[in-house]
Amino acid sequence: MKLYNDTDSSILKKQMMESAQERTTISFYIYHNIANTRLFRDHLYSHYNLLGVRGRVYIASEGVNAQISVPTENLESFQEMNNEINFFVGLRLNIAIEDDGKSFFKLKILVRDKIVADGIDDPMFNPSNTGTYLKAKQFNQLIENDDAVLIDMRNHYESEIGHFKKAWTPDVDTFRESLPVIVNTLTGQKDKPIIMYCTGGIRCEKASAYMKHKGFKDVYHLEGGIIEYARQIDQQKLENKFIGKNFVFDERLSEKISSQVIAHCHQCGHPSDTHTNCANEACHLLFIQCDECKAKYENCCSTACQKTNALPLEEQRALRKGMPSKNNIFKKGRSNLPFANKPISAKDK
Repeated sequence: MKLYNDTDSSILKKQMMESAQERTTISFYIYHNIANTRLFRDHLYSHYNLLGVRGRVYIASEGVNAQISVPTENLESFQEMNNEINFFVGLRLNIAIEDDGKSFFKLKILVRDKIVADGIDDPMFNPSNTGTYLKAKQFNQLIENDDAVLIDMRNHYESEIGHFKKAWTPDVDTFRESLPVIVNTLTGQKDKPIIMYCTGGIRCEKASAYMKHKGFKDVYHLEGGIIEYARQIDQQKLENKFIGKNFVFDERLSEKISSQVIAHCHQCGHPSDTHTNCANEACHLLFIQCDECKAKYENCCSTACQKTNALPLEEQRALRKGMPSKNNIFKKGRSNLPFANKPISAKDK
């Protein structure tokens, strides 16, 4: 059996979009020492592939981080298979809030140094010494404390379209960038209650332990992140203190948690919270674009990218030849790469 996918991505995506199969989007993570990551990776791939699982799974010696979709008819078999792995027993699965089954079109299971890049190289750091978990009801109560510091542990392009009321949303591009920014900013507030949240809980798990390692005494984090919070407030009829959308790292790009639109189109400035990737393959910039600008600029972030994207494919490939690998997907115009054109703003028109 092949332990990798070799079908062209465009074919797989087309198959997914045309499929009527009902699928459920799931995310999960677990911190656990894995001695042989390559062997575990191959084991997981062979079983998940047979069940029709699609998505992205990272495996490292510190654990597993997964964002996947499973054929709904195979959910029971998926659970049974997971329960055959001793440290997967009792694993919390975060089920997507808004889900059309079109979240992933291929299965990728990769071995990484860490399941979430944190930039921490301190040998004295103990990631298992985490902060106190909070359920939705406890979270709602605690963030009303005027002395508490509520921190969004996600990146700027995530919090821009949705965040909790009163939250500090650091202007960062990566998780590894956020940790020193937060610690340095709050150095004089180590006795205050620190409350953290993220998408599904994985970043806060490690960040809360890091804050305690840095001397913060009263640290909490939202168990299961925004995804589980949304489920609990719906089931328990609690007040929803999250405004806007929750950014997700799959084809959907976001799921609505509340009806408010708090962001704006990066091209015209009108209210909008829909992310898109620039259609110019040499750019592929992630930015917010309203429907009108989407039509006007043909899914591109700038007129320069629009012109490039209109060229024959061979000419586009020739222009990209020799360019460095694109790494500005989540930079929203900040990258200095030569082919990264900043989105058009109202003042540029």
